[in-house]
Amino acid sequence: MEKYQNILVVIDPTTNDQIALKRAIELAKKTKAKLTAFLSIFDFSYEMTTILSSGEREIMRQSVIDDRLEWVNEIVNEHNPDKLSIECIVEWHNRPFEAIINQVINNNFDMVIKGTHQHDKLKAVIFTPTDWHVLRKCPCPVLLVKDHKWPENGNVLAALNIGSDEEEHQSLNRIITEEAKNLAGLMDANVHLVNSFPGTPVNIAIEIPEFDAQEYNETMLKTHQDSMAKHAQLFNIAAERTYVREGLAEDIIDEVATEIDAELVVLGTIGRTGFSAAIIGNTAEHVIDQLKCDVLALKPLGYKSSLEQ
Repeated sequence: MEKYQNILVVIDPTTNDQIALKRAIELAKKTKAKLTAFLSIFDFSYEMTTILSSGEREIMRQSVIDDRLEWVNEIVNEHNPDKLSIECIVEWHNRPFEAIINQVINNNFDMVIKGTHQHDKLKAVIFTPTDWHVLRKCPCPVLLVKDHKWPENGNVLAALNIGSDEEEHQSLNRIITEEAKNLAGLMDANVHLVNSFPGTPVNIAIEIPEFDAQEYNETMLKTHQDSMAKHAQLFNIAAERTYVREGLAEDIIDEVATEIDAELVVLGTIGRTGFSAAIIGNTAEHVIDQLKCDVLALKPLGYKSSLEQ
């Protein structure tokens, strides 16, 4: 049985072209997953209509929900030529990210798929506040997609923190690599691994004249290369598809993703400090902001959303 069997697809209310729904249907054909198309709506003017009773306001809200549900059903039918069974849900909620995450918690979804907006002039993906909240707080994997195909023999890039001895990071490295291999199998794609490491700390080089910066960098590179080789061997990934480079994680991941023309980058988020990458700090936010391909964000084992009771 494939892992992703219960997928929540977030419908974009601003367009008829639903890239998340396309990707979800593409996956469901291969995994036989159950799909649910979900739209969260809210109009503050309906809440402020004080001349109406609460019952009348509820009738007005329900009328809007029914209208939007009809639209979602039409959208689903347009994108679903193979007539897969797709449930449609529209919910009235003033915070879309909470509505999405509550759906995940209450209905045991094992993946959320959401489209991202691309700015034509900059050719860059624009992430909305809802995207960030979902990434930070959703307990299941979140796949953010843009409008492109997943061709056969494409490339999936797994972003690792191979230099950390912390079990949480090591466990997340394994989760990231396993998920990258799983999706690459569905996509008939190749798995690549990337890891960055920091260069010589400037303050040390200045304060300690006898400090050998070149030797330090060579030692760091060798240490990370050895760790990467061991990790890649565990997952039967060829050495030529591994990348260990000096620099900021957000720059190195984006650089390698561009070089190999990756269709998907898989990375981890550590929940204990809100949303931070497998690398220390909030690097994941910078990485995702730069990438121009799909992104799958994963949580560590035992992660619990702040919205769970």
